[in-house]
Amino acid sequence: MLAIGDSILAWHKWTGRDIPSVMGELLGARVENDAVAGARFSNASSFGRALGFDVRAQFRRGPWDLVLINGGANDFLSDCRCRACEDVLNALIAPDLSGEVATLLAEILAGGPEVIWMGYYASARSGQFSGCRPYLVEYDRRLARLAANTPRLTFVDSEAAVSRDERNLFAFDGIHPSAEGARRIGVFLAQSVAQ
Repeated sequence: MLAIGDSILAWHKWTGRDIPSVMGELLGARVENDAVAGARFSNASSFGRALGFDVRAQFRRGPWDLVLINGGANDFLSDCRCRACEDVLNALIAPDLSGEVATLLAEILAGGPEVIWMGYYASARSGQFSGCRPYLVEYDRRLARLAANTPRLTFVDSEAAVSRDERNLFAFDGIHPSAEGARRIGVFLAQSVAQ
């Protein structure tokens, strides 16, 4: 199993308590987690791409049975600054379901693996992402529509696994998952694959 994306998947990676590791343990799968905190879909810097800060560059072909992916929130945070969020949303995934995300997903699916897109949850404290929430909700809505019409692509909404009211499920910043939050989301994702 390969995991690519941003800090939600990368959080706790160095301790082995990250979402992909929990999921892999329950599924009996070997996991390679290439997610990087701060990663975006649209990182024009070649230096940033080389360091994994571009989700598209994190993907590499391999004998994957399953690819877990998330990302996009940092594009809103970095690129729109609450002024051009509709443009960022449409570049990622337009109303007709084209865009950077759809292109990457088609590339991954062409290699044969199952793909799980993990949707974002509402965090306990939005912080700098507070203005992004409506766009992230629409982003997830479009991704769910794409998955409903794409074989071997499944959208799983992590918000069904964690509630913003359960503060113990979030790290000190109120945005990233605590170890318990990561465990709960990993279990939820593993169960969705098993079904």
